[in-house]
Amino acid sequence: MKILFLEPFYGGSHKAVAGGFAAGSRHQVEILSLAPRFWKWRMRGSALAFIRQINNLADYDLVFASDMLDVTDFKALAGPHCPPVVLYFHENQLSYPLEPGEKRDFHLGFTNIISALAADGVFFNSEFHRDDFFSAAKSLIRKMPDLRPGWVLDKIRSKTGVLYPGIDLDPRVSVSEERHDSSLDRPLVIWNHRWEYDKNPKAFFTVLERLKRRGILFYLAVMGEQYGTVPEEFKDIEERFDAELLVCGYQEQAADYRKWLAKGSVVISTAIQENFGISVMEAVAHGCFPLLPNRLSYPELIPERLRPDVIYRDDADLEARLEHVLVQPDAYRDRAVALATHAAGFSWTHMAEIWDKALETLLTIEPVVSGRGR
Repeated sequence: MKILFLEPFYGGSHKAVAGGFAAGSRHQVEILSLAPRFWKWRMRGSALAFIRQINNLADYDLVFASDMLDVTDFKALAGPHCPPVVLYFHENQLSYPLEPGEKRDFHLGFTNIISALAADGVFFNSEFHRDDFFSAAKSLIRKMPDLRPGWVLDKIRSKTGVLYPGIDLDPRVSVSEERHDSSLDRPLVIWNHRWEYDKNPKAFFTVLERLKRRGILFYLAVMGEQYGTVPEEFKDIEERFDAELLVCGYQEQAADYRKWLAKGSVVISTAIQENFGISVMEAVAHGCFPLLPNRLSYPELIPERLRPDVIYRDDADLEARLEHVLVQPDAYRDRAVALATHAAGFSWTHMAEIWDKALETLLTIEPVVSGRGR
């Protein structure tokens, strides 16, 4: 099968998923992408940009597009010979949290809804995201003054499935081999998320500062990509954590990134928006013990028997749990190993096969299958 992968926002998790699937699939996957900027204009104009770059759509068996593409525009421009189009939701513009002072553009939310309706198959990156999308879409439709098209949600739901994204692990190295004893004399706390407001850096750094003032020892690795405006909380961390900060900034080389993950003791998320959590699962697969909030997609990613150890209730609970991990890191070693083995199951080595089967099933017009079971 020949697949055309359209990615209007080729950066971050969007880039990682496109590249991971293309590298791992047994099918021929050709990526056509646009730079990761001006995301609102990507939603408005990427269909026009792509249609000019495609030599012959008839060469492809399937078009796979992320949620930044307006599928209705693309199919209209492509004409009657357009191959089946699959739409993959990394995020949606119906429920994505707004920056302070920002107003929601309902046109973009409706673009997501109509694109899902026009697509031949729809996948979300988690069960949480799927349910969140339908809840938000229902709420938006109820706001319409008349002619509320509630029927479209049933139509979309009938062709919807869940495909967890894969994570990038070195296939030559097992989990036990990649995790080595750290030479550090303190536990290393990992931040490997985007430097953006929706990852809630204020809560993360506030908890660390409180522990530092109480004399709890740790090191800190702050990685992750930066887009546009960087939240204020990042701007003085080199002074605030002068004795703790070992690395600060995005790691261009995968080997350097993995090196820091392998040295890490604990990875923390304080996010208010997360539909899967690629960065968290990468860190867990490299041996970091996770502390994750009781919201969003996180409970879904952790085996039920380990959730009581991993999932925290609020910032005070996070602080107490993190202190215990930092003071007694060896007590969490066995659970970290079990979690690493679980997270490694999300490697593209395994997930590409699941994606291939789901897309093959869709083309045979059979019920859409879900992603990796928990």
